[in-house]
Amino acid sequence: MQKTVAEGLEKRTRRANDAVLSRDDFLRYVALIVLALVTLGPIFVMFATSLKLPVDIQARVPRWIFMPTLSNYGEVITTYRMIPYLISSLIIAVGSTFITLLTAGMAAFALARMRFPGRGLIAQTTLIIRMIPPAVIAVAVIGFWISWSISDLSPGVRFTLPEGLGRGDILDGSQIGLMLFYTALNLPFSIWLLFGFIQQIPVELEEAAIVDGANLLQVLFRVIFPLMGAGFAVSAIFTFRIAWNEFILALFLTSRYTKTLPVFASEFIRDDGVLWGQMMAVGSLIAIPPLIITFFAAKQIIAGMTAGAVKG
Repeated sequence: MQKTVAEGLEKRTRRANDAVLSRDDFLRYVALIVLALVTLGPIFVMFATSLKLPVDIQARVPRWIFMPTLSNYGEVITTYRMIPYLISSLIIAVGSTFITLLTAGMAAFALARMRFPGRGLIAQTTLIIRMIPPAVIAVAVIGFWISWSISDLSPGVRFTLPEGLGRGDILDGSQIGLMLFYTALNLPFSIWLLFGFIQQIPVELEEAAIVDGANLLQVLFRVIFPLMGAGFAVSAIFTFRIAWNEFILALFLTSRYTKTLPVFASEFIRDDGVLWGQMMAVGSLIAIPPLIITFFAAKQIIAGMTAGAVKG
C-alpha cells in the first residue's frame, strides 16, 4: 500500500516537473521570438522600403502589400553612380582588416610569450581603449590628419567605369589614412581576442620549431598563426564589419572620389526631403555583406569568442 502511494506521489511530482519544464521552454521560445522580431524588424522594414515606389513610401497608412520594384537599386547604381564608392569601401575595409590581423597577431604573441615592463598593464587595459567611440576621437584624428598631411601620402590611381557609372580613386591617401585609423580602432579588440588563442597553444611547439632552426617569423607564420584560424576568422569578421559600417571618420576624411557607402547613403538626406527609397536601397546593399559573412561564420564566431573568453 505504502509502495503504491509512493509511486503515485513520484508520478505526480514527475508530471509537475514536466509541466514546469514545458512552461519554461515556452517562455524561452517566446523570448527568442521577441528578440528575433526586435532584431530583424528594422532590417525587414529597410529592405521592404527599398522595394517600394515613392507613392507607397509616402502613404499615410503603411502599405505592407505592394508591387515590389527594383527601380531604387537601378537609380543608385546608374543615376547616382554607387559602384566607385562600393570599390572604395571594399578597399578600406579589406585593407584595414588585413593590417589589423597581421599587427594584432604579432602584438598578442608578444603579450602572451614575452616578458617586458608594463606587459600586464597593457594586457589589462587593451580592451578598455576599444570602448572609446569613434565620435569622441574624431577631432583628434582630424588634427593628426591635417598636421601630418595624411591625405597626401599617395596620389592614388584614378579609374573611370564604363557606361557612365562614375569614377573613383584606388589607394588614395585618404583611403590609406582611413585604413591606418581603422587599424588603430580595431587593434585592442583583436589583440584581446587573439591573446586567448595564443595562450592555448603549447609552448613546446614553438620550442620544437626553434630547435629545428626556425626563426621568430617562421615560428609565427608557420606554427602559431596556422593554429589560430578560428581566432583570426572572428577578428576578421568584427574588424571588417566596423570598417565597413563606420561613418563619422569617413564623412570627415574622404574626398569626392574616395567616399564610402555609409557617406554615400547620407547624401540622400536633402534640404527638400529624404529620398527614402534610394537611401534604403543603399542601406540594404551595405547590410548584405556583413549579414552573409556572419550567417556562414556563426559557428566560428561562437567558438572563437568562447575560446578567447575561457583562456583570455
